[in-house]
Amino acid sequence: MNTKHLITCLFLAFILSFNSQGAHLAASVSSIDITPPIAMKYTLGGYGERMNKPAEAIHDHIWAKALALQMGTRKYMIITLDLLGLPENVKSDLLKRVPGMGWRMENMMLLPSHSHGSLEMASLNSKNQLNNPNLGIFQPELLAFLIDKLETLVKEADRNYQPVKIATGSRILDGLNRNRRKDPDVDKELIVTRIDKKNGKPLAVLVNWTAHPTFLGGQDMLTSAEWPGYLQSSLQDLIGQGVTAMYFNGSEGDQSTILNSPKKGYEKIEIYGKIISNKAFDLYKEIKTKDVKEFNYSYQLITLPEHAAHPSFMKTGGEEYGLNEKTVKIVMDVLGPKEVGMGAVRIDDLLISGIPGEMTAILGQKVKKAIRENGVKYVAIGGLANVWLGYILDRDQYLHGEGYESSMSFYGPDLGAAISDGAIKSALTLTQK
Repeated sequence: MNTKHLITCLFLAFILSFNSQGAHLAASVSSIDITPPIAMKYTLGGYGERMNKPAEAIHDHIWAKALALQMGTRKYMIITLDLLGLPENVKSDLLKRVPGMGWRMENMMLLPSHSHGSLEMASLNSKNQLNNPNLGIFQPELLAFLIDKLETLVKEADRNYQPVKIATGSRILDGLNRNRRKDPDVDKELIVTRIDKKNGKPLAVLVNWTAHPTFLGGQDMLTSAEWPGYLQSSLQDLIGQGVTAMYFNGSEGDQSTILNSPKKGYEKIEIYGKIISNKAFDLYKEIKTKDVKEFNYSYQLITLPEHAAHPSFMKTGGEEYGLNEKTVKIVMDVLGPKEVGMGAVRIDDLLISGIPGEMTAILGQKVKKAIRENGVKYVAIGGLANVWLGYILDRDQYLHGEGYESSMSFYGPDLGAAISDGAIKSALTLTQK
């Protein structure tokens, strides 16, 4: 074999090897403690009655975790956060801090757990200059602290990729969540995705379970990841081997926990979190990971309906947040986006559909059913994805229902259809061969 022919063969072998490696899914994970120092006097979110009072101490730490996936030139990052929710500026601020790394609106999904023991959303909103203590007051130093942490997280996750095998499983759990509006729809599906290194050692696990983290009330003033925090830490202990456990919520707009216990809030969050952790671990052990053949994502912008205050707003949300019919319109126009990105990611037989707010279960089930009917075995709703728009109800729930959820829906009766249809449309582009 002459030298020229040998060089050609070696070059072809290199190309084939490169292409073969590019066909495999690789992953990297990273975690970072995002608990601000108490000296920062940051506020806790979820309850207007807290009146912007600062957190008094730290009960348990809050974390952000990233799973970065890469196949060839295509990559995607899922970030879970022990936060109540996010204003729209957080993701865009983060992306500005990581230029040139290939991360864009389209290939990154931020998924807050909706902990009511964590940071106030309004204190992270750079548009919030309203100075309303019920709503929460913008704290530039808190936003800077969070963005610094997330920048570090993304940079740490976007390196040291390793080939992985992934698989998903699901199980119906009875008696652990309910519909707090007394509607019949309850999402009882626990979805667990297992990510292993090629040698079988666990790298990460994703857990999707639908329920409000609201064991802690407005009088509880200690920072906490609520029950999802204990779910994640307990699951990491059960699996061991340095695994990273990541939790994201579903269509929890009207879904609450069920726990029959005489214990108080801080004790309940540990009990419930460990119950869900044990259920997730049982399912995890049954999942056999495999090479990933299908990996893709989608993203589209949709125009939102016009802002509108619900007729019952003044009875519930208005009173809690110190607003009247005039000021609520100002708040909606200042803080409420007029369009929103809808994204989804598919990893073989799992599809995560990102929903930008608190969707009720009837709509979540509609989205999941439509996607499953197009050949996806496991469909998870990624609730509160990237930005919190408020509650997302179907038309009948909005027009004829009363209560907190209806009053905290800010885009009129057609928001539910716009978001659910947008989610289905975005996801179905990932089911077409």
